[in-house]
Amino acid sequence: MGTRRRSRELALQLLYQNELTDAPPEAMQEGFDEWQSAAEGVRDFADRLLRGTLARLAEIDAELGRQTTHWRLERLAAVDRNILRLAMYELMFEEGTPHAVVIDEAIEIAKKYGAKDSGRFVNGVLDGFVRRRSQTG
Repeated sequence: MGTRRRSRELALQLLYQNELTDAPPEAMQEGFDEWQSAAEGVRDFADRLLRGTLARLAEIDAELGRQTTHWRLERLAAVDRNILRLAMYELMFEEGTPHAVVIDEAIEIAKKYGAKDSGRFVNGVLDGFVRRRSQTG
């Protein structure tokens, strides 16, 4: 598994934990063995994704709400919701990674951590967001 995939998975796990506990990043990271044993580069990127997503959560959720018009955000499976949030953060605010890579990574993570159809659902939402955004400029 690549460094960035591992970072995304760690960030997802901490986003999920934050949603359940509302604990600050430092407290979650300190008590998470996988975080402690990860390489520094993995932790650095995961921390940037985690903190960036949390800092922009209202904007991300608003965009997700526009993109998932037939699904209320709070009704989505928690894993899918947080995979989407993480990928949306990257698509909206991290310019260094091509959109296709972000979407592919989100799909693979959804297949690993989500339900049977999570990968397809995540793909549809993120692909639709990228298309809508490119049409509106």
